[in-house]
Parts: sequence; structure tokens; C-alpha cells
Amino acid sequence: MTIVQTERAHRYEELASFVAGLVDKGTLRPGSRAPSLRRISRDRRASLSTALKAYQLLEDRGILEARPRSGYYVTRRPAASLDIPALSQPPGTPTSVAIAATVLNLVQYASDPRLVPLGCAVPSPELLAAGQLDRFLARAARIKGVDYNVYTAPKGDAALRQELCRRALRCGQGWSPEDVVVTCGCTEAVTLALKAVARPGDTIAIESPTYFGLLHVLEALGLKALEMPTDAEAGIDIAALAHALDQKSVAACLFSSSFNNPLGCTMPDAKKLEFLRLLTRHSVPLIEDDIYGDIFFGAERPKPFGALDPAANTIYCSSFSKTIAPGYRIGWLMAGRHTQTVLQQKLASTLATPALTQAALADLLSCGGYDSHLRRIRRVFADNIDRMTRAIEQSFPAGTRVSRPAGGFVLWVELPQPADTRVLFGEAVRRGICFAPGDAFSATGRYQHCLRLSCGYGWDRRIEAGVETIGALAVAQARQGAIHGQGS
Repeated sequence: MTIVQTERAHRYEELASFVAGLVDKGTLRPGSRAPSLRRISRDRRASLSTALKAYQLLEDRGILEARPRSGYYVTRRPAASLDIPALSQPPGTPTSVAIAATVLNLVQYASDPRLVPLGCAVPSPELLAAGQLDRFLARAARIKGVDYNVYTAPKGDAALRQELCRRALRCGQGWSPEDVVVTCGCTEAVTLALKAVARPGDTIAIESPTYFGLLHVLEALGLKALEMPTDAEAGIDIAALAHALDQKSVAACLFSSSFNNPLGCTMPDAKKLEFLRLLTRHSVPLIEDDIYGDIFFGAERPKPFGALDPAANTIYCSSFSKTIAPGYRIGWLMAGRHTQTVLQQKLASTLATPALTQAALADLLSCGGYDSHLRRIRRVFADNIDRMTRAIEQSFPAGTRVSRPAGGFVLWVELPQPADTRVLFGEAVRRGICFAPGDAFSATGRYQHCLRLSCGYGWDRRIEAGVETIGALAVAQARQGAIHGQGS
């Protein structure tokens, strides 16, 4: 029975790849009708159920869309021809972090509604299930408003922790509600985790590039960053990490479970297991940030590190900020052996997470509304990434590289040297556009020729024009650099 299920799963993925290949080659063009389920099942000698599952997978990936009483239609253009970013090569030495001013400046610009929103990785409010969540919030306030105007237990609302455990089961994590601590967003979860395993002056190994918010946390806690070479598709270079652990004292690793921000990379399961064995040999704990895990475009959600080896010394952190409620500031962590230390730190920092918003989210999760919402935004984000990649290909300088994320909603763009995206940022802001310059993603000021673009807003002419303008500015900068180079 198990063998039959495995073969069947392989068969529908194989069929989906075949149809996606027809789209990439232009055989099936955008807007055209895909072969009917009966025809594709007959031509490819597959069952109707296999064909349906393949088409549903392609729908989740944003390649096909189902139209009532009409069939499936192509939504995606052929694959872009741009290369992916090169393997990063950070210096390999622990570095003190000084990025607070850069982060504050970027966040202030990114929150300005007058600017085209390509800066911070925050989804558009219009894409989030705000109306549905508001109804649950109003209901909770109306029925038990007095009961929720209190401090919750330090671990958080019991019903929400129960729902989080039910969801964790789907990706192989067998938590107890007593293992879970609800936090004020994922930033607090990561902060509490770092406080539990490290002290000021300690070194934390991180991906490079990495999310500037994590760098800011390291700075605030007085921790040093050890940037590790990171591949835009497969994540951390394990050989480089092994060498670093042999040569240096590392208090912990702080890595993404899935879809690193900004590269969008995810380690394959086999590599994750190899990585965990390495950390176990060196007795180094892992803090895994899985904030983008639910925004996957493939058939299955990537497994967190802790799901692959429950005995490993991991602290799992996540939140709803990228999927449904950034303003609610609800995150959580599963700290395992570090739970008591985390709770002590939680009491000393925020004491408790707001009760009413926890109750509203628990109700939303229990009714199943979150899953239908996730299916919708996955399709939107996948389409946004595809459209933005097209715009980059058409308007950015020759030699530009761009990431190929299989989840999340950000793109990492590597311009030909010697581009300076800090200068580009100033020029873009003057034209009413915000993006994130590359040096914000490094403790050592690297990636000045790179930038990150957020695909979290619905694609429209304003977004498209913003990308085209950044591309035109980059082209002009490259030409100016070439002229100066010839003159020297």
C-alpha cells in the first residue's frame, strides 16, 4: 500500500512537470486553455484522479487557473532566462553588528504610503483575510470581552496553543500545548530564543544574506554575527559551517527553516538532516525561523528542522505576520529543553501577549478559514513573483541575476558590479519608490550591488512601473560607470 501511494505521488508530480514544461517552452501560451483532464489523462496514460491532482498542484503554483464550467487555463509565462545569484562569500569571521540606524531608516521609508511598496516584506492589507479576522475579533470582544481584558498566562491562550499544535502535526511536529509559548511576533520569539542560549559577546552563525531584522536583534543583544556562505537554491554551505565550528566558538545557529529572506532558498530534507547531525556533534543549538513556511508553491509544505529530528536541540519560531495578521503581533516558539528559560525572559520583557487577538486567531484556525486563505495568497504571491521576474528581465541591466524562490514573496536581485544600490535607493525614493538595498542584509556591509524587492502587493501598473523605474536607474548607473571606466 505504501509503495502504491509513493508511485502515485510521483506520477502526479511527473504529470505536473510535463504540463509546466509545455508552458515554459511556449507550447501552452498565457491565456490559452490547458488540455482537458480527460485528454491529458488519456494522452499521458494517467488516471483522472492523478490528472486532477496534477492540475491542482499547477493551480497552487500559479501556473494554471480553474474557470467554472470552462476548464483550466494558463496563467504563467515561460520561465525567465536570468541566472540565479552566485553563492555568497562572506569573510568568515565573527563581526559586531551595527545596523540599527539603517533598519530604522528603511522601515520609515517602507511604511510611507506615498511610496511604491517594494521595500519591507509586509503583505498588502487587501490580500489578507482582514474582514474574516475582524469578525472573529468582534465576536470575541462581544461575548467575552471582559474575560479577555486580562493578562494571559505567560505561555499564552490555551486554545490558540492547542490550534498551533494541531497545525504542527501536519508537518511532523508532535508538540504538546505546554511546549508552546505565544509571543509578540516572531521578532520576540527569536529574541527570547537567543537570550536562552547565548550571552553578550557570543557568536551566532547566520545565513548570508539574511533578514535585517535578525541582524538588528543580534545588535540589540550584543551578539556577534558569523555570516556563512549561502546558495540561492540549497541554503547554507555545510562544509563551510563545519570548518567554522571546528575553528570558532559558536553559541548557536540562527537559520530559516524554509524560504530564507531575502534569497528564498530552502535546504532539501537530506541536507537538513546532515546539518542537524553536524550541530549535534558540536553541541550547538539551532534557532529556526519558519515565518514563511506556510507560503509554499509546491505540493507539500517543507518540513522544519525539528520535524526531521525531534531529538535535536532546536528552538522553533514563527508567526502570522506574513500570512494574515501583521498588526496583531502574534508569534510563537517551541523551545523544548529551553522552555523555562524562555518563560523567565518572557515575563521580564512583555509579561504576556494580548489576550483578545489570541482568541480571535484561535477561532479562525479552528474553523478552517486560515487554510482556504493560505491557498489563495499562495497563488497570488506565486503570480506576483513571476510577473516581477518578467519585469526585471525586461528592464534591468544585462547580466542581472535574480532568485527563484519556491515560497514566500521576496526576490533577491544581483546587479552587475560595480552597481551601488544604496545610491539607487536614494534616487528611487526621490521618484516615489521604496526597495531594500542589499547592504542592509549583511553585518559586514556586503551586497552593495544587490537589492531585495517585495512581491507582497497585488500586481498592478503602479508596481510594474516602480520595478521598471528601478531597472532604468540601474541601467543608467551602469552606463555612467562604464563611461567613467573608459575615461580612466
